[in-house]
Amino acid sequence: MNAEVRVATFAELTPLQLYRILKLRADVFVVEEDCVYPDIDDRDLEPDARHMWIEEDDIVVAYLRVVAEPPGGVWRIGRVVTAAGARGEGHASGLVQRALALTQGPVVLAAQSYLVEWYSSLGFEVDGPEFLDDGIPHTPMRLTR
Repeated sequence: MNAEVRVATFAELTPLQLYRILKLRADVFVVEEDCVYPDIDDRDLEPDARHMWIEEDDIVVAYLRVVAEPPGGVWRIGRVVTAAGARGEGHASGLVQRALALTQGPVVLAAQSYLVEWYSSLGFEVDGPEFLDDGIPHTPMRLTR
């Protein structure tokens, strides 16, 4: 993957960048996965939150968010998403690797269960039993550094 990974706090996002990010999240999480849930949450606004994305031709094709988990010392990767037409190009891997480079200490995430092997290839280990989130099987995972 040679695409540029962009990184910003919420305050640094332009209205157009935010629109494009939220459009991708809605296109995949709400429409494609048919899950009606509050994707836009207050975690996007947290001062430690980092929004990371990749654009192609002014369209956000991949995104993830990193937030600090209270009480501190642990980071959470979430909202990992790639547009249908951009899957298989290594964008998600590039974003996760950039997120890991920008954080220190343990990192946790809730992987869609079919992606456990993929996240394992990036160093994450299963860290609890599978659970349903909006009807989709997820598995808690952790990377300890």
